[in-house]
Amino acid sequence: MGKRSVRENKNVYQLSREGRDFTREEASEALVFLSPERIEKIESGRSAPHPDEVLAMERAYRNPELSNWFCTHECPIGMKYEQEVRLQSLAQVTVETLAALNAMDEEKNRLIAISVDGRVGDAEREDFDRILGKLGALDRAIRSMQIWLEHARQSGKIDEAE
Repeated sequence: MGKRSVRENKNVYQLSREGRDFTREEASEALVFLSPERIEKIESGRSAPHPDEVLAMERAYRNPELSNWFCTHECPIGMKYEQEVRLQSLAQVTVETLAALNAMDEEKNRLIAISVDGRVGDAEREDFDRILGKLGALDRAIRSMQIWLEHARQSGKIDEAE
């Protein structure tokens, strides 16, 4: 069996496996507890992966975006609370993080003023919502940095001895 299928509309799990040039059998060996048949069911969409399977694929395929994708597209809790992030260059992630930090620096005094009485009043709601949006941008930037870091570790671009 070839390593790449000619099937269109491949899902993220199949693309990740093929990105490592693994056949399903080779992936099964790397994943240890997943059979080629189980991998096929996940890749064909006939069965949803379990979180532990996604974590194993993330490691074996060296694709730290898989867990974020799973959480933001398939997990009901993650879909509510997580934001999708994609692998970017270190320069792009750094600039986005610094921009988000700068935006929050401008808002910190207003956030303190809103929070001091332990409630958000009607007159404060618009400012509070704006600040929450900026906190969301900071969270997304931090998550992007984490994915970049994990990708760099998995690809050997970071010396773990430091």
